[in-house]
Amino acid sequence: MKHLKYLVVSMIVIAIAFLSQSFKAMPPDPELKNIKAFPKTMTYRQVDHEMDVFKVALGVKCNYCHVQTPPGTPRDLASDANPKKEIARAMIRMTRDMNEKYMSTIAHADTATIQAITCNTCHRGAAKPANADIVLKEH
Repeated sequence: MKHLKYLVVSMIVIAIAFLSQSFKAMPPDPELKNIKAFPKTMTYRQVDHEMDVFKVALGVKCNYCHVQTPPGTPRDLASDANPKKEIARAMIRMTRDMNEKYMSTIAHADTATIQAITCNTCHRGAAKPANADIVLKEH
């Protein structure tokens, strides 16, 4: 019985030790640099989430738009060396403009929310959007 008490106490101490590690304060978000297509008020986590959405919509990884760095070196997300990054910025502005200028003016009586144009509207998981004829034939 005495050994059981020691075992239970030991297990509780170990559990507390593991749990205390998971509740450490998170490090501060990295500073955003060279942000041109998003509002300056966006946080690192918000921008990072948007990048994840883009990756899925285009079926790509970070280095599709961001400059690729040698293995073992930190990523240079602020660099404009990859020309696709400027194309991505233009696409971000284009979808924002279409949503603000056109989609927001359409009456959407049948839905509670406005159906927004996104990267996925055209890209559908591909880095280059499919030809419109192909898309129309699917429907």
